[in-house]
Amino acid sequence: MISFRSVVFAAVILATTNASAYAEKRVALVIGNSAYKSVAKLKNPANDAGAVAGMFKRAGFDTVDSRLDLNVVEMRRALREFGNKARDADVAVIYYAGHGIELDGTNYLIPTDATLETDTDVLDETFPLDRVLFSVEPARQLRLVILDACRDNPFAKTMKRTIGSRAIGRGLAKVEPSSPNTMIAFAAKAGSTASDGESKNSPFATALVEHLAKPGLDLRKAFGFVRDDVLKATNNTQEPFVYGSLGGNDVTLVPAAPVTAPVDQDASMRRDYEFALQVDSRPVWDAFIDKHPSGFYNALARAQRNKLAAEAARVEATNIAKAAQEERTRLAAEGAKPAEQAKAAEQAGAIEKARVTAELVKKAEEAKVAAAERVKASEEAKAGAETAIAVEKTKEDRVAALSTNADRSNQSPSLDISRLLQAELRRVGCNTEPADGNWNRASQRSLELFNKFAGMKLEVTVASVDALDAVRSKTARICPLLCDHGFKANGDDCTRITCRSGYEGGDDNACEKIKMKKPTAKREEPRSKADGPAHAKSEDRPSKPQASGQILCNTQGCRPVAKGCRIEWSRNSTGKSTSNQYQVCD
Repeated sequence: MISFRSVVFAAVILATTNASAYAEKRVALVIGNSAYKSVAKLKNPANDAGAVAGMFKRAGFDTVDSRLDLNVVEMRRALREFGNKARDADVAVIYYAGHGIELDGTNYLIPTDATLETDTDVLDETFPLDRVLFSVEPARQLRLVILDACRDNPFAKTMKRTIGSRAIGRGLAKVEPSSPNTMIAFAAKAGSTASDGESKNSPFATALVEHLAKPGLDLRKAFGFVRDDVLKATNNTQEPFVYGSLGGNDVTLVPAAPVTAPVDQDASMRRDYEFALQVDSRPVWDAFIDKHPSGFYNALARAQRNKLAAEAARVEATNIAKAAQEERTRLAAEGAKPAEQAKAAEQAGAIEKARVTAELVKKAEEAKVAAAERVKASEEAKAGAETAIAVEKTKEDRVAALSTNADRSNQSPSLDISRLLQAELRRVGCNTEPADGNWNRASQRSLELFNKFAGMKLEVTVASVDALDAVRSKTARICPLLCDHGFKANGDDCTRITCRSGYEGGDDNACEKIKMKKPTAKREEPRSKADGPAHAKSEDRPSKPQASGQILCNTQGCRPVAKGCRIEWSRNSTGKSTSNQYQVCD
């Protein structure tokens, strides 16, 4: 017979497992764009969004944000707000119904106010699929994006090409998610279009509502059932497709319904037994036996009651034997007749025999109680060992699930842990590199930043499970956002600092009033001849002779007369002047 302890511990493990499953936080964003301003209105996206949002709510999601007919500003705000909610979530899902477009191999979602007159407008008026994936990336366990956006696109027919070779595809392009545990579901496989159908909801949305939220159903099976239903509804013209992969364990959008734990029939009996054992009296044990007429604890209670009865009988027999011995002694002292003394001796012998019998009965009952207690202790030890094994197995399963990534067949466990750790470091703001599984120097610096701002001392040379657990335990941003000069942190983005007229950004990024400098006239001071090296240099050079304005001509030619000199004429022996000139200086 299975002991009550085994049943109790099994129930505890089941309850713990289911409670853990339901403790996961799940959030969803549902967008349905029908009322486009530049093209014809779509009839189903709003209805599809309402049906899918209702499915998530019935499935018990913590947050379901349903938005209809969003323009580019509203769509950007919705994605940003949902990204903040996904930071502390285990499961994040985005469902989009509306128009989408593929340009040069990249998929874009189209808001309702887009005009898309030229192909370059796609980059300004739409949202790339990577922006949507960025919003679900912080989720810890599952990231799911569902796109019912493969309809025949009317924008492509009127859009002008700025480059003739630019490709605008039919439907959406194939994608390969880079983050682990990420799935992207298309209403129709890459390069094909989806149908709105003839009913209120599209075939894809109808199948999603039917299968996706079934409790305990693995996502891969759920989307397989969705594919089968859509193929059947469209006569094999539309085939939904899922990109990305998950690990070997089942991944459910809605946990399985809790298994009703078997009722522990011995629970109340065990509690009553503990109370009766504290009182330990025959009336209490009689009441316990009347309330619980069968079972293991009933046998224990009977043994406890019999032990008390045997003890009472032993005490009574001892008292009687003592009284008989005293009576026999009294008769002998008073000189009673031999017949009376013989009778008293006979009675004393019988009473002593009864006392010995009571002693033996008491010891037998105590032995029975001891044996029952040993059986009880053995059952408890066995149940404890079973519980330890079950807890250890649960722990191993959790570790195995933790290390599962998107492509177990082609990548090693160490690469799985590296990629998961890089993604988590990016979530807490310490990593700006892609989560590619390559644990390089940039990844090590990211973990060093986490250690610095989280006050931890994790080993950074290798990506470990301990580091992954430590980073995952942080729900908010850890590393501060660093912006260049002239920019300031605004959430997860750096925005330029703008100052009002007359002010400019200072060295500390604060706006400061611009100081206007008045022009000042400068007057040159006259230089003294004794001042400056130029004058000293000029004194060192020999002065050039300056002319006096007279010209001296003789047989050697003509030349100016130096300043301070004069011309004189030579005289002959008679004292008369001749035509010969010469220069005379004082």
